[in-house]
Amino acid sequence: MSKFALLSVYDKTGISDFAKVLTKLGYKIISTGGTLELLKKDGLDVIPIDEITGNPRDSFDGRMKTISFQIESGILFDRKKPSHIEEAKKLNIPQIDIVVCNLYPFEEKPGIETIDVGGPTMIRAAAKNYQNVLVVVDPAEYEMISKALDDGKVDNGLRQKLAAKAFYHLSLVDCLIADFLSKEQFPKEFTIPVRKSKDLRYGENPHQKAAFYRSFSVNET
Repeated sequence: MSKFALLSVYDKTGISDFAKVLTKLGYKIISTGGTLELLKKDGLDVIPIDEITGNPRDSFDGRMKTISFQIESGILFDRKKPSHIEEAKKLNIPQIDIVVCNLYPFEEKPGIETIDVGGPTMIRAAAKNYQNVLVVVDPAEYEMISKALDDGKVDNGLRQKLAAKAFYHLSLVDCLIADFLSKEQFPKEFTIPVRKSKDLRYGENPHQKAAFYRSFSVNET
């Protein structure tokens, strides 16, 4: 089966260069929206996602782009199960081995229309199936991942690390959305969004590591 990489990002830093690396490594690029237009402008051969899904592009004012049986199946099917591989071939499902997606920083413009649905679905599917699919949410890691792919050194440890990072990315955005929607002073369950501000020289003792994290909300950047 052909290898596919699905690229759909809010932060487009370095995405064209990463796509060029993936293309040289034999991946066919699937993309959507602004990412698609940027990659095409930079001379890359890109497959619009609607050619895979068979659905109209950007339906319902853009609310429906990536959610489909074809896309989620292509991310989720287990490459280690012959029955899954045969079923994917029978149903003409693309083998999506890499998902590159990062989400809108909800705290910058909170609102119903900035709640992403398709992106989190793709990220969550890829992170669940991390043993078969690389999920990339941080542009700062494109260079490291490119080298690992080129050297054939993408091991299970790296895959699991990227999956964990993906779930952290999802949970941060979900936390901000819940905070935006909630009217309760003391909800039964809640989480606190934080981002690392800096690494510290040492922890409580010189031999320990530490970092400083800063909390924020939808009303504070």
